[in-house]
Amino acid sequence: MRFEFKLPDIGEGMVEGEISKWHIKPGNTILEDQPMLDLMTDKAAVTIPAPKAGKVVECRGKEGEMVKVGSVLVVIDTADSQSKVNASVSAGAGHDLSSMPTLSQDLISQSEASSPKPAHQWNNSLSASDFSPSTSTNGGKKLAAPATRRLARELGVDLTQVHGTGEGGRVTSEDVKNFKEKKVLSQESAQISGVNAFAVNVSEGKEERVPLRGLRKKIAEKMSLSKSKIPHFTYVEELDASELVKLRNQNDEKAQSAGVRLTYLPFIIKAVVLALKAFPFVNSQLDEEKQEVVLKKEYNIGIAAAAPDGLTVPVLKHADQKSLLQIGKEINELGDKARSGKLTLDELHGSTFTITSLGPLGGIFATPIINYPEAAILGVHKIHKRPVVKEDQIVIREMMYVSLSFDHRIIDGEVGARFTQQIIDYLQSPSWLLMQ
Repeated sequence: MRFEFKLPDIGEGMVEGEISKWHIKPGNTILEDQPMLDLMTDKAAVTIPAPKAGKVVECRGKEGEMVKVGSVLVVIDTADSQSKVNASVSAGAGHDLSSMPTLSQDLISQSEASSPKPAHQWNNSLSASDFSPSTSTNGGKKLAAPATRRLARELGVDLTQVHGTGEGGRVTSEDVKNFKEKKVLSQESAQISGVNAFAVNVSEGKEERVPLRGLRKKIAEKMSLSKSKIPHFTYVEELDASELVKLRNQNDEKAQSAGVRLTYLPFIIKAVVLALKAFPFVNSQLDEEKQEVVLKKEYNIGIAAAAPDGLTVPVLKHADQKSLLQIGKEINELGDKARSGKLTLDELHGSTFTITSLGPLGGIFATPIINYPEAAILGVHKIHKRPVVKEDQIVIREMMYVSLSFDHRIIDGEVGARFTQQIIDYLQSPSWLLMQ
């Protein structure tokens, strides 16, 4: 029996998507829930699993091609599917099983999933570690608690590569997080090296053409839309972050004991929310069709984060209703999901104001592009010690620049400057933020 899998309506008003990667090809024997292809929508990248087991007859559409909702993507021969799948698993079925995506035992055992899942359940990274014990390179089992194994799966970390610092060589959750952070830094360094190498090739008269597709294509479209629609103006100011650094350091150990990696971002988010409440037009967007300014009553903060394929903006919902520790915990979780490609559509939707930060690579200042259709964006830059004049004395202080871009159709320069100063006042006297 031939089964035609059609691209379903996965919500958020989606009418089409771009095929970014095929995981299967005609002739492959696939299991139910096995990843078939990666699809890029306006909101997120999702991995679409097989709704039925069987043999792949057709894969319609090339990588980089746009496909409409309701169009046929895959044709599967489901006749005697179970016996064929069993034969494939045991004998290879004529193709290299090592090239097939690995499956979790939980998915293999599901028999009730006969229809496609919602998109937000599709973007999971599957690993053989889901169903087999983690072993070291010498064949010995890695010791790790179930919660640690679950964290490793969520972050896409192979436990066999992690050095355990716990008792008896046990791998702890902190070991997994540290391993992931080092891997991300290594990838970022490789990307920087790749850019330099590309520059050398160009100077030698060589070139390479890379298709603009997937997340990079969506970024290009959205940035172009923002710059063409919104008349930007950027306001830059410096602040003395010495008290902020001191307060963060004082509370870092307590936060870690609560399982939270405390950065400066939770403090900055708290300061931004308080300033947005004082300047409601900054937390707004322009309805161009109705010619109305829509003032947002929720405070959902987008946090620009680096992902393997490019910049993505997960959203911290209802930031005004959360403590510093709650904000810190959610930021950590959203950042981990962004790096491992596991953000859901809901976690990428609904921001009212965006913050972008490059951390230690933050430079002096920048001119950030507004996350359309919002009215403003905050760029946070690195904190560094330098000499400044305080009460006619030259002293060493922890200084930081902030750059804010505004929609000049809604916000005038004077309002933008006062909004920026409000944020600075809170960050220079951050103890008040602990009261919120």
